[in-house]
Amino acid sequence: MDFEYKIYLTRAENELNLSMIIQRISDEKTMQIEIFKMKEDTYYSAVISHAYYSIFFAAKAYLMKKGIKTAPPEEHRKTFDEFSQLVHKGIVDVELLKIYQNMMIKADTLLHIFELEKGKRGKFTYKRMPQANQEPAQESIENAQTFFRNIFGLCEESNKGG
Repeated sequence: MDFEYKIYLTRAENELNLSMIIQRISDEKTMQIEIFKMKEDTYYSAVISHAYYSIFFAAKAYLMKKGIKTAPPEEHRKTFDEFSQLVHKGIVDVELLKIYQNMMIKADTLLHIFELEKGKRGKFTYKRMPQANQEPAQESIENAQTFFRNIFGLCEESNKGG
């Protein structure tokens, strides 16, 4: 099970990269017309969705590293709940402290990012015009980058220690 988490970590990075690619395609209208031969459009709701999935899979990777598996039904809720428990127990904060002594990010910040993006995934994916989502999409990418970077650090640090 020790290397199963890497599958989720790789998927998290893939989703993050895809969110950035989709954002660039949405921002660069000439790319849409000249390269893809399509009419101008935006895909910011997809950016938000893929950024959320980056966070979701990073959380699953961290949980897997801790020996915690989540599965359907309600896999997203279960993953969030399990991650929340580790934050509330102080486990994530202690591990972050070991890694980041100068630039500290609190575990509740990661939990807040996860919760925020989970909510945005539903709100912006299903209930708004894609063109209106540019600013929330940029925020989602930044949140996913922060979340991924920190979870990746936690997973890799625990490889060094044992």
